[in-house]
Amino acid sequence: MAAVTLKDVAQRAGVSIKTVSNVVRDAPRVSEATRERVTRAVRELGYRPNPSARRLRTGHSGLIALAVPELTMPYFAELAHHVRAEAAALGLTVLIEETLGDATEELRLATGIGASLLDGVILSPLRVAPDELASVASAFPLVLLGERGYGGDHVVADHVLIDNVAAARDATAHLAGLGRTRIAAVGVDHKGSETSRQRLQGFQLALHEQGLTYDPRLAPRVTEFDRRNGLLAMRALISLPADVRPDAVFCFSDMLALGARRALYEAGLSIPEDVAVVGVDGSQEALYSTPSLTSVIPDKAAIASLAVKCLATRIRAKEPLPFEVHLAPYWLDARESTVGGRHRLSP
Repeated sequence: MAAVTLKDVAQRAGVSIKTVSNVVRDAPRVSEATRERVTRAVRELGYRPNPSARRLRTGHSGLIALAVPELTMPYFAELAHHVRAEAAALGLTVLIEETLGDATEELRLATGIGASLLDGVILSPLRVAPDELASVASAFPLVLLGERGYGGDHVVADHVLIDNVAAARDATAHLAGLGRTRIAAVGVDHKGSETSRQRLQGFQLALHEQGLTYDPRLAPRVTEFDRRNGLLAMRALISLPADVRPDAVFCFSDMLALGARRALYEAGLSIPEDVAVVGVDGSQEALYSTPSLTSVIPDKAAIASLAVKCLATRIRAKEPLPFEVHLAPYWLDARESTVGGRHRLSP
């Protein structure tokens, strides 16, 4: 099957080839209506620019990379979907890479993975040091996702994130508002990740505001934010004395929450009657689980849009731009795992 060309897109959109080229390059002075028409044609036809020809013509290949810790985690798989869609709307092609949370691999990918055709990288780092990323971002277009591992006003690169402290605070306050008094936290990370630290901070803040005491026994350590660690952590919590055992649990990811759910099922405990459960990520798996899982939902489409547009701006810039931090929205969706009942699913 022949590759889709600029001419094909122009015919579908009813515009000139030059106009399509301007939209694909995100050039100014194109009306929003025309840009939308061309973007829709690009999506419908599956147009992909030729990177080598494009680089010869414009100095840019139109190739960017998305590097995430683990593609088997639904959150990152769903995020990758949104990033690809946003990039396609700008005529960009996305290479997707997996770091497995390794600092050396994160740094290698942040520098463009040695691929001379890459224009820039969107990276979700877990372990690489901020000062190492700072040296990369000053020389190569880079946008970071996830929690900031640096304090104050010091910004080492463009960054897109949600307010994790506030999100964890809201989730914990939701549980306390239901009358739960022994609230556990599943997600305290042995490796000391910034995600874990911030969500624990929000958890502890909410407990203090609700007049509850933080009990370290209700915060078992985990090594990963996956189902297995959720299962093991919840089993440990269930084995605590009856006067300590939690009546609610805030899990730092949906996958941890789904593992915790399995442990509660094995123990013959009911959700939410015996233990209410909240997760974070807003995964499809959480929505379709039984009972449906209450979750903090980051706006993944907004995160992807901010990240791709921020990277595209930095790629096009003729002079160095100041780094910026962009906050994406989130919301708490209270479902059956905390409010009970049986509710008809509205997917």
